Amino acid sequence: MPESTTAAVLDPALLAEIEALRATTSATRRATVQAMEDILHVPFPVLDRGFIRVVDYMGDDGAIVQAARVSYGRGTRQVREDRGLIRYLMRHRHTTPFEMAEIKLHVKLPIFVARQWIRHRTANVNEYSARYSVLDREFYIPAPEHLAAQSSDNRQGREGVLTGDEAAEVLDILRGDALRCHANYDRMLNAEGPDHDPARQGLARELARMNLTLNTYTQWYWKIDLHNFLHFVSLRADDHAQYEIRVYAQVMSDLLERWVPLTAEAFQDYRVGGLVLSRPALAVVRKALAGEAVVQADSGLSPREWRELWGVLGEEPPASAG
Repeated sequence: MPESTTAAVLDPALLAEIEALRATTSATRRATVQAMEDILHVPFPVLDRGFIRVVDYMGDDGAIVQAARVSYGRGTRQVREDRGLIRYLMRHRHTTPFEMAEIKLHVKLPIFVARQWIRHRTANVNEYSARYSVLDREFYIPAPEHLAAQSSDNRQGREGVLTGDEAAEVLDILRGDALRCHANYDRMLNAEGPDHDPARQGLARELARMNLTLNTYTQWYWKIDLHNFLHFVSLRADDHAQYEIRVYAQVMSDLLERWVPLTAEAFQDYRVGGLVLSRPALAVVRKALAGEAVVQADSGLSPREWRELWGVLGEEPPASAG
């Protein structure tokens, strides 16, 4: 888990709200997780000006076990039995017990990352509204080491890193366009400032916002159940995910270990570090284990599936594959 973000990155009003919330405690009879209580409301930095903070959560590993057993309490069950049941549920892809726990996050992220994120349609989302409020002059500018070139064989991938004058030019363009567009946004709004003209009404906020660049930061509250939270992390923390959303998912993966450690362990073992084989792939593995010759042409697998299978097995494809 990264260190908490510095106050310099936070809006003073939000910082005051966080400090007030952190100073407040409540007695409760519901299940709590001390590791989550310790970081409740604390913002953890992501990218250059973004963050994630836990606003609230409901349930723990015990809530999953309770739902699976349809019981009314932990009873005399031991932790090892709970662990075994959670691993069984994960291994056999049960879903509803994991839906019994929920988490609510406050996320600050660039708009282009938010457009990827919102593809996960299984959450409740309330985003900062640029129809009613003015967006701050805050933009995501990549670090030089993340200025990757377009991949030559993957339309949504990266390849290599831009360097020297080319990298400097790209950073200047990104920064200059963002600043210029936001300055014109302020001008169209006739916002308070040195250029404010009291005789001019200004363009409606809902129209002026269309001039902003996609690296402008937005914020939202995002509430989701644990089952769908796991699905988000499995996709977005993967090495193939875009870097700018992957770093958010990595923080969320750390939160998962704090919140539901038994579930996080099973998730890593069966979903992240595990493998699901198709029927043809399983047949290939069985033949190989039996010492039979296997070739791609007769396997029922495409060339790409064939390469992926042997890659995850950590083996070179049989020489007879051609």
